Amino acid sequence: MAQIIPPSPWVAAYAGRIPANGGVLDLACGSGRHSRLLAGLGYAVLAVDRNVEALAGLGDVAGLGDVAGVESMVADLEGETWPLAGRQFAGVVVTNYLWRPRFGDVLALVQPGGILIYETFMQGNAQYGKPSSPDFLLEPGELRARIAAAGWHEIAFEEGYTDSPKPAMRQAICAGRW
Repeated sequence: MAQIIPPSPWVAAYAGRIPANGGVLDLACGSGRHSRLLAGLGYAVLAVDRNVEALAGLGDVAGLGDVAGVESMVADLEGETWPLAGRQFAGVVVTNYLWRPRFGDVLALVQPGGILIYETFMQGNAQYGKPSSPDFLLEPGELRARIAAAGWHEIAFEEGYTDSPKPAMRQAICAGRW
């Protein structure tokens, strides 16, 4: 049996800031630990990942999920065509994932008045394991700078060492689009 990883404390701390007037996207959701958290808070969740096996724990990938309030979708987020074009959500949650060429597309997924909760690895993480490629590691202050450049409101920001759920260097932001 696979180990169940609890939701990120960062996501859990800020999930309640997401407005109740729209759905929530759990982007690159993996096995759906945050999808379950968000659905438990009463949000309608779209859980998106390219890994069919990871999504299997959420139910039928055709959208007939076993987890109430969660619809799942298999999609390649790094392909030529953006599978979520034209969609918007009250909240977008991204953890442990970075694909810079689509960062602007991710921001466009958040509806005006909505919230972005983003947490992933940063430079220095190689000493703790993967990811170790600079392509998948944020530079110091990068999330903060990208959010500021987009004209968004920063609610909270952290960067540096964490030991939960395992030692890593990470960066996290909660920001509002208003």
